Amino acid sequence: MTPTSTDSMKTNLNEAGTHLKQAARDTGDALKGAAGAAGEELRLGKANLKSDLADTALAGIAAAEEAGHAAGEQVDMLMDKGRDLIESAAELVRERPLASFGVAFAAGWIIAKLGRSEK
Repeated sequence: MTPTSTDSMKTNLNEAGTHLKQAARDTGDALKGAAGAAGEELRLGKANLKSDLADTALAGIAAAEEAGHAAGEQVDMLMDKGRDLIESAAELVRERPLASFGVAFAAGWIIAKLGRSEK
């Protein structure tokens, strides 16, 4: 007996169904593999993020320590300049005591005058 068109159609539909089932199984396997790989990538990314954040914190702490040292150096420089200025003023007073007294008196008088005029 020769196969009829209906029989051929049924055979082709069965074959298509078999291929469709295999495609569904392959798709499920691919999705499981992709999910596993994505999970692994997420774990790796999380570990890298933690490492980078820890490095950032350490670098920030080191920068803060250096800022403290730099501020100390600046204070020391300002103190040295202040001492130099005081020494220079003391030397000027020793060299010209009368002129220094006159300048101090005039500055005091001007400051007092300005203080009274504001009231």
